[in-house]
Amino acid sequence: MTTEYHDEPEDDSSSFWNKEPRPVYFSGVSRFRSWLFPALTATAILIIIIALGASSSGLSNRLGSVGKSVSNLSESLTAVQQLSTAAGKEVHRLKFAVEVNKDQLTSVAEALKQLSNLDSLTRTVASLKCSLERLIRNGSVSEGCCPLNWEPFENSCYMFSKTPMAWHNARDSCNGQEAHLAILIRDEEWDFVTGHSRGAFYWVGLTDERTGRWEWVNQTPYVMNRRRWMPGQPDAWTHHGLGPGDEDCAHLHHDGRLNDLHCSSKLRFICQKHSVRT
Repeated sequence: MTTEYHDEPEDDSSSFWNKEPRPVYFSGVSRFRSWLFPALTATAILIIIIALGASSSGLSNRLGSVGKSVSNLSESLTAVQQLSTAAGKEVHRLKFAVEVNKDQLTSVAEALKQLSNLDSLTRTVASLKCSLERLIRNGSVSEGCCPLNWEPFENSCYMFSKTPMAWHNARDSCNGQEAHLAILIRDEEWDFVTGHSRGAFYWVGLTDERTGRWEWVNQTPYVMNRRRWMPGQPDAWTHHGLGPGDEDCAHLHHDGRLNDLHCSSKLRFICQKHSVRT
């Protein structure tokens, strides 16, 4: 009996170990994805590096600016310390000078006090002299003397009234005493009058009633000096409720500055006259 051998088809399972792996084919999209992520990663890293570099550069510049400011501040502090030291030395020197010249300063102060007393004494003697002359002359006064209760200053006499009157009445009262409401031209006259009038309102001889322009009672034009007036004055206010017209007459305020007021208002007043021989 003849035995025949036939080739059997190979079992797929037995040929598993002999098969080569099938080639894997990627599409265009798969290949794009394969390099996209690394590229993005590299780009992000590059951006971070650039940003860090720029930040580091800016920080370095700021640190340099701060360092320069600190250096300038240190120099300024050094200069201040030097000035302070110099000022301390100067104060010490002045203190020493004061101590050394203390006796002389005391002597100067005493001399000034004596001069003040002498001036007061001179005024008292002059007043007594005028009073004596008034008695001798039956009430009249000589040149350089002022009537009783009038204050002398240079070549004028001033009377600071105690009785309040309207401006026109005050003007007439002064005229009746051969005087006029005060006319203040020079700074010395202002200083004298305001020194005696502070603390109260006093009419002076200044008005714009006649022409609408400020002038003295002797019709001498007044040269406007804002320094002499209260802030915002004169304002010619019309809501005063004191009758027709605005504020046409001037008076000295508490602090010695001028203000315009309705002429019918009743205030104290200042008369002025020249000392003349009678």
